[in-house]
Amino acid sequence: AAAPGTGKIELIFGPMFSGKTTELLRRIRRHKLADHRVVVIKYIKDTRYNAARCTTHDYNSWDALCAARLDECRSAVADYDVVGIDEGQFFPDIPSFAEDMANAGKTVIVAALDGTYQKRPFGRVLELVPLAESVTKLSAVCMVCKQDAAAFSQRISREREVEV
Repeated sequence: AAAPGTGKIELIFGPMFSGKTTELLRRIRRHKLADHRVVVIKYIKDTRYNAARCTTHDYNSWDALCAARLDECRSAVADYDVVGIDEGQFFPDIPSFAEDMANAGKTVIVAALDGTYQKRPFGRVLELVPLAESVTKLSAVCMVCKQDAAAFSQRISREREVEV
């Protein structure tokens, strides 16, 4: 991770519908209020609500760069202080990108699923844990028991691919 006094990595993990993107955008807005230069990167295949905006399930949104790999954004984020990354589990180059950005003095905030619906590590996102200064694990409301304690995503469709 970053040397003391430079950048840092903040992780926001949780199952689907736990509020990861909401928390990411909350933190981004706070940095913007502090006059930090902020940018958000989202996974290019996430077009559920808006292809060019990072959007929560309740339609809060922020302009975003779209990419399949984070390395595509290196020059575009050079002048920013804070880099938010949504759907971090889909970026194969997230460990090196996040560490490089933190070492360059940036705050990197990653919102991601930490596990698949099979309760297996999702992509390379867990490699960020030893690099991070903070890790937040959110829970969702369980749609079976209605308790605010769901720590894992449950697949209710028949697809077997990890990315649907």
